[in-house]
Amino acid sequence: MFQETPIFNRLVAERGDVPAQARGEADRVRHELARVLPSAPWPAARPLRQQPQLPGGNVSPAAL
Repeated sequence: MFQETPIFNRLVAERGDVPAQARGEADRVRHELARVLPSAPWPAARPLRQQPQLPGGNVSPAAL
């Protein structure tokens, strides 16, 4: 999946393993939700919608 690099190792040493912490927190929340909402159907992860391409390099008119 992801091959560690020297910069990644340095960031982990400085800031902690943020991706692992986020996965752990997501698992904790998912388990807690399953506990309090045991009969709720859990939808499968939906793929992200791609934003439509705008003329001019995808620059929003609001940004102009």
